[in-house]
Amino acid sequence: MTHTYRCVDVFGSGPLTGNPVAVVHDADDLSEDQMAAFARWTNLSETTFLLRPTDPAADYRLRILTPGEELPFAGHPTLGSAHAWLGAGGVPATPGVLVQECGAGLVRVHRGERLALEAPPLVRSGPVCADDLARIARALRVDVADIVDAEWIDNGPGWVGVLLADAAAVTALRPDWAAFDGLDIGVAGLHAPGGEVLLEVRAFCPGLGITEDPVTGSLQAGLGQWLTSTGRLPPSYVAAQGAALHRRGRVHVDVVDGQVRVAGSTVTTVEGRVAFAT
Repeated sequence: MTHTYRCVDVFGSGPLTGNPVAVVHDADDLSEDQMAAFARWTNLSETTFLLRPTDPAADYRLRILTPGEELPFAGHPTLGSAHAWLGAGGVPATPGVLVQECGAGLVRVHRGERLALEAPPLVRSGPVCADDLARIARALRVDVADIVDAEWIDNGPGWVGVLLADAAAVTALRPDWAAFDGLDIGVAGLHAPGGEVLLEVRAFCPGLGITEDPVTGSLQAGLGQWLTSTGRLPPSYVAAQGAALHRRGRVHVDVVDGQVRVAGSTVTTVEGRVAFAT
């Protein structure tokens, strides 16, 4: 049993500088156990499986698995899988817009200079209570007073967003992995204005089987919804992510007609066939 396979580098700013996603095509015949085993084997942040849609409004259906569990939505797998689907000859029903069916519902992906996903609605939002704030500070090894602001920005993976004083404070973090206790924490800090990027981001999600994710579209979507709506960020900016993992991710965030869009580079780096046991 073999399937077409692509590994797509997403959000990179040059060769092998983004976050890879493994994409398996025409995966309708695979069992959940086979999908989970392959996701553990690739050991990437996410492995995805392209299937026939069940919603007539969708162009394709996507299942998204980490090494530890399945996610209803994730950002870099959405863009990388859209890229792979187009590369395999997929033609969207609406020119210029792909519609992905996933656990979070329908997600629209726009074609342009870069593929850009529309941020899905948050399933959890609002302020962080004092007890959770103390847990977050312990996990990040910072004082609660060092946290400028925090907000739940969960669009599927469970993110809580944390704003620190600046980009340097984000870069300096050395988390205590044993203290996360199920938390998935996205941390952001502003760069000085006038540079290539405005926001520095890191994503810590040991509960998903990943200690630090290189470049994270779902987190960037939630941060964009939170920080542009509160005026801390302008409606168009570029965020950096991945430096601690020797990556150079660049995420382009734009608010279009009130809708946050997250865009980035997508490049196929590996293409071939993958064999599954029957």
